[in-house]
Amino acid sequence: MYLRKFAWLMSVCALVSLAGSARAQQFDFAVGGGTLFSTKNSTASRAYVSPPEKGGLYPNLSIDRIYKNRFGYSAEIAFRYKEGSYNGYQPYRPFLYDVNALYAPRLKGVFPTGLDKRISVVTMAGVGGQSVIFYNQFGNCGFSACNTHLNSNQFLVHAGFGIRYSLWRNFFIRPEANYYRIFNNTFHSDNVVRLGASVGYTFHTD
Repeated sequence: MYLRKFAWLMSVCALVSLAGSARAQQFDFAVGGGTLFSTKNSTASRAYVSPPEKGGLYPNLSIDRIYKNRFGYSAEIAFRYKEGSYNGYQPYRPFLYDVNALYAPRLKGVFPTGLDKRISVVTMAGVGGQSVIFYNQFGNCGFSACNTHLNSNQFLVHAGFGIRYSLWRNFFIRPEANYYRIFNNTFHSDNVVRLGASVGYTFHTD
């Protein structure tokens, strides 16, 4: 349910951005990949503890709208490409999604002339959610159907940082770091970092 709402929200953001492109500096669409980092429990005496939320390949999709004053907004989603194994037993797959306010200043005067027009910093902060799908290997059968998965949903706050470099024409690459504070996380720590990079295309640049 949460993922459907977020997909609908991303579609609305994209339509609003394209509809208002005449007033916007740019509208960016990007895809990429990264991995998660988080801490594990190293002091618990119990044999069964919550595992860390880390590792795995996380493809991501994002849209940004940046106005002439370099402020804007963004929406993004990242998910684990292959199922993980929760404590070696339960298959799972997390989805992380967020909407943000964004600021993307150009670094004028920092780099040689010409290069400073290609590079900008992207900072963002916002809110979102995490949906973890736990796959039931045996099924949960009732009278009418069998449920093969269960969802765990948590609220999160997000902060992101990236360096955007224009490669050729409207194409760009963006190494990026994302921090998530996931409240009541299903995993050991509420603090999760995603490191990776995205490749994108800019529409309607003035």
